[in-house]
Amino acid sequence: MSSTQQRNLEGQKALVTGATSGIGRAIALQLARDGAEVIVHGRDAARGVETVKAIEASGGRARFVAANLSDPAEVRRLAEDAGEIDILVNNAGFSVFGATASLDVEKFDSLFASNVRAPFFLVAALAPGMAARGKGTIINMSSMAGQIGLAGGAAYGASKAALVSMTRSWAAEFSHNGVRVNAVAAGPVFTGGAAPDRTEALGKTTLLDRAADPEEIAEVVGFLASPRASYMTGAIVTVDGGRTAI
Repeated sequence: MSSTQQRNLEGQKALVTGATSGIGRAIALQLARDGAEVIVHGRDAARGVETVKAIEASGGRARFVAANLSDPAEVRRLAEDAGEIDILVNNAGFSVFGATASLDVEKFDSLFASNVRAPFFLVAALAPGMAARGKGTIINMSSMAGQIGLAGGAAYGASKAALVSMTRSWAAEFSHNGVRVNAVAAGPVFTGGAAPDRTEALGKTTLLDRAADPEEIAEVVGFLASPRASYMTGAIVTVDGGRTAI
C-alpha cells in the first residue's frame, strides 16, 4: 500500500481500464486513495466487484463497468458510460511471447485490437471533452518491450511501441488545450497473471536484479495524474529497474 496520502485528486473522476487485477487494480486503488472517484473497468464482474469493495473499504468511491475492449462497440459503450472524466489510464491489454513463425493472424489481430485500437478509440471518444473543458490527464501503460528487443516479443513490443508513438502525438494534439498525455514504460512486474518464472527471469536482467510489485508502478501513475506533474506532457516515464539504461 502506498505511504503517500496526498488526496490531491479530490473532485476528479478517473477511468482505469483493466483495473480488476495486477497493475490496473493497484492503479485504481492508488487513484482512489488520492481522492479520485474511480471507474473500474474489466471483464470479470466478480473481480470488478471485489476491487470496488476494496476501494470503498478504504473510504474511496468507485463503480465497476464491464466491457470487452476487443469489440469497438464495447469501447464506445464504455466511453459513453464513463461520461465526463478527468483522468484516463489506458492499462488494459495482454502480452504474447513466442516464436514469430508460430503467431497466427488471429492472435496478432487480437493483440493489436486490445493494446492499440482500444486505447486509440477511447482517447478519440474522451480527449475532445477534456480539451473542451480545458483540463485532463491521459496515462498510457507501455512497456520496456516497446523500447528494447526481446526474443519472442516482436508483436507485443510493436504494440507497446505504437502506444508510445500515440502518446507523443496525442500530447501534440491535445496539450495546447490543457490535456496532459504521458506514458509509463514498465519493466517486469509480478501481476499474478503473467508467467511468474518469465517475470522473475526478466527481473534478473534489470539493474535492481528484481521484478517490480504492481504498487511500485501505481505510485508513478498517481504522480503523473496529480498536480505535482503539472508540467509533464509527452513524456515516456521508464519504470523498469534500470533495464533500458544498459
